[in-house]
Amino acid sequence: MFVRSHQRNEFWAPLLEKAYAKLHGSYEVMRGGHMNEAFVDFTGGVGEVLYLRQDIPGLFSAVRHALAKESLVGATALSDRGEYRTEDGLVKGHAYSVTGTYKVTLGFTKVRLLRLRNPWGRVEWTGAWSDSCPRWDALPAEWREALLVKKEDGEFWMELKDFLRHFNTVQICSLSPEVLGPSPAGGGWHIHIFQGRWVRGFNSGGSLPGTETFWTNPQFRLTLLEPDEEEDDDEEGPWGGWGAAGAWGPARGGRIPKCTVLLSLIQRNRRRLRAQGLTYLTVGFHVFQRPCPQLLGLWDSPRSRELLPGLLRADRSPFCARRDVSRRCRLRPGHYLVVPSAAHAGDEADFTLRVFSERRHTAVEIDDIISADLQALMVPYMPLELGLEQLFQELAGEEEALSASQLQTLLSIALEAHARTSARTSAEIGLRTCEQLLCCFGNGQSLTLHHFQQLWGHLLEWQATFDKFDEDASGTMNSYELRLALNAAGFHLNNQLTQALTSRYRDSRLRVDFERFVSCAAQLTCIFRHCSRHLDGGEGVVCLTRRQEAS
Repeated sequence: MFVRSHQRNEFWAPLLEKAYAKLHGSYEVMRGGHMNEAFVDFTGGVGEVLYLRQDIPGLFSAVRHALAKESLVGATALSDRGEYRTEDGLVKGHAYSVTGTYKVTLGFTKVRLLRLRNPWGRVEWTGAWSDSCPRWDALPAEWREALLVKKEDGEFWMELKDFLRHFNTVQICSLSPEVLGPSPAGGGWHIHIFQGRWVRGFNSGGSLPGTETFWTNPQFRLTLLEPDEEEDDDEEGPWGGWGAAGAWGPARGGRIPKCTVLLSLIQRNRRRLRAQGLTYLTVGFHVFQRPCPQLLGLWDSPRSRELLPGLLRADRSPFCARRDVSRRCRLRPGHYLVVPSAAHAGDEADFTLRVFSERRHTAVEIDDIISADLQALMVPYMPLELGLEQLFQELAGEEEALSASQLQTLLSIALEAHARTSARTSAEIGLRTCEQLLCCFGNGQSLTLHHFQQLWGHLLEWQATFDKFDEDASGTMNSYELRLALNAAGFHLNNQLTQALTSRYRDSRLRVDFERFVSCAAQLTCIFRHCSRHLDGGEGVVCLTRRQEAS
């Protein structure tokens, strides 16, 4: 469809193209796109886009540094009317490879040259420093022999100022150690990779740090301890280890030590959804400096949430509707929090976050260990009020135990009376949830008075916890609050389990009512109790036989 060789016996490229089309679902979705998407797909590297302007400093140093580390570098001359050839021999709307840099001296003037290649293998730049330009005659013969190849092969030299005038972006793909091998030129990278998903009502909290839901976004703790080796350069610019602005500020002893870290956020599996009319979401990430290592996350306590507005934002990526949003950051050694997010709360997508650094770093997803507080499983014995105990006996009759429907009647009366005393909205417990409560607190078929006393104690605890998060007394709480509510009830769950529970117990309006919260808490209580009886040797591992698992 797009790729072919001039030689009839060379056919690997169309086969690779067909495999790539199968990966994304069709040839159709491969039309157009960004050069870095292909760079990343075929190498597993991390892509960056540098947007150019005439007065931007540091570009030459950035490209030279990237090529020294064996990165792939490309450049694009944007066009609003497709590909067309200019009078200078360039093709607008076309992607070029950047294959080399060189500094030459003409008299007292330093000239910075970039070598580019047209992937067509023909059609070259005809301006200054092109193959036929007379300026080459002013250079020593050995320089001309080393740099100049007078051949229509698509490769040519340009001066930096001309490059900035004709090109709009430079795209760099930093290659991973698996590609570079054991001893890469220019030093390798240290990498961490995280897979995640933004889920509506759970951890898709939007991109504005001041909003109530921002703290629910996935969070990753990054620790940078080793600053980069100092490099002498005569350029300063906005790109990380390549002469970052502010990297060398006023400080005792001269330079402030900084760490170069490259962060990449990819929307996974999104391109194949183009056939369904879906496009890339607008995504990006914030980097916050954590003033104290004890602050492990933003969701783990109400106090942590209060600290969020005061956290110092060390950096942020642009938020844009691209598959890969990357940023090269220059950060002082210390502890940081990386928060990837979609621009709009509620947007759902799979994502990959990758951390590349030139020096060693540590990076972990902020998560909780699955556990339950003792009081969550063992509520103190609470004698029933006389009227409630009499009502139980009337409903139970000679059986001295309640069925699911009888339990529903008893709870309806008891919870309504409790709501009147606390000035809250009366909660209803459905028959299906009552059947679940019989399994958790009874024998599965009925509930004795002793077991009902345990259940009632739990319900009062859960009601108090629920009311704390039902701030408007509507009888529901925001599904984003479910994690904190379960924490307050004594259950500590990891991200994966909390995501599953949120998807299971929220309604279409992203709300969780009291019955759903009771069902969730009761299920967790039952599971933790059952597992605690089978813990093997205190290692936190549950060993069950097939018969025990079935029961």
